[in-house]
Amino acid sequence: MAFNSFYRGKKVLVTGDTGFKGSWLVSWLLQLGADVYGLGLEPQTQPSLFEILQLKERINHTTLDIRNAEKQRKYIDKIKPDVIFHLAAQALVRLSYEIPLETLDTNFMGTANLLHAIEEAKYSTEGPCVLVVITSDKCYENREVDEPYSEIDRMGGHDIYSASKGATELLVSSWRRSFFQSSNGSAPHVLMASCRAGNVIGGGDWSKDRIMVDSIQALVNNKNIRVRNPDSVRPWQHVQEPLSGYLQVGAELGSNLNDWKKYATSWNFGPGSDSEQTVGKLCDRIISSWGTGSWEHLSQENAAHEAKLLRLSVDKAKKHLEWQGVWDFEKTIEETVLWYKLAYESNYGHKVMFDKTQSQIEEYTNDAVLKSLRWTN
Repeated sequence: MAFNSFYRGKKVLVTGDTGFKGSWLVSWLLQLGADVYGLGLEPQTQPSLFEILQLKERINHTTLDIRNAEKQRKYIDKIKPDVIFHLAAQALVRLSYEIPLETLDTNFMGTANLLHAIEEAKYSTEGPCVLVVITSDKCYENREVDEPYSEIDRMGGHDIYSASKGATELLVSSWRRSFFQSSNGSAPHVLMASCRAGNVIGGGDWSKDRIMVDSIQALVNNKNIRVRNPDSVRPWQHVQEPLSGYLQVGAELGSNLNDWKKYATSWNFGPGSDSEQTVGKLCDRIISSWGTGSWEHLSQENAAHEAKLLRLSVDKAKKHLEWQGVWDFEKTIEETVLWYKLAYESNYGHKVMFDKTQSQIEEYTNDAVLKSLRWTN
């Protein structure tokens, strides 16, 4: 069993469970035998992966806004999860220009509310809470240079979304040192790590201003894919790549109480160099996998700032977790397009798409086994 069967029978909470990454993580946790709880807003897109997979009927879901500190405190105190993956966030860069205060309130104060709720729940050192906070590769002060950012690089942010993620990383670090430490060096009552990834693609994302989403919708409607920044380079990775890292960090935290400081830190998760491709090459590959279509450059005057280059170093994860990406660029695009094709052909059939999602998780895990990755044991 993957992750050394750590999650089997554990009470695991996913905040932001109704989102794209949250729905994939919930699906994987179900396969791992976890007792899954979820909290989040009502699905923000139509279609919605959460609804297509009928996850509300498969887990213990509660609709809750993380900005509501008191409701979140009562929820955590009642559920007392063994493991928490915190994904709930306003996740769109361009939207942060329109709702800057809501973005900051959700991403920064929403996380602070969660950390305070966990502290108030009074976990013990005998039964600690494992907490993995998910931020973004955009937490770094991006100088747009051809050097990958490591976990010790400066936090920053050109836009409000990026600033909110950089600030959240600082919050996590300071909260850990202020409240989640033990006086004698033993494992504390809360074991917390943060994880950074970006440019995640995969079946089931229908969020606004995402190139994969825009491409699939254009192809379905026999229209040209309209591309804002075709020369921008991104480290494209399938959604399961960072999720495998998040799951491994959680399992390592909960399984190595004598060596907890090694894992209670920040982690980057990104793909291999072959997946660092321009947006234009991504569109070419999507069209090739789909079988037809074309794209055009959409020039926009006075457009919001978007980084042209952003890469992460995953040396730390490779060294200490023996982690690496599994699917290359072509495999990532192929599997993503296959998922969407089946979704449209089946008219979002619930069973068909749940089975497809589970089979892609199994295929990804099997491919990871062939690479002898540590988390597959």
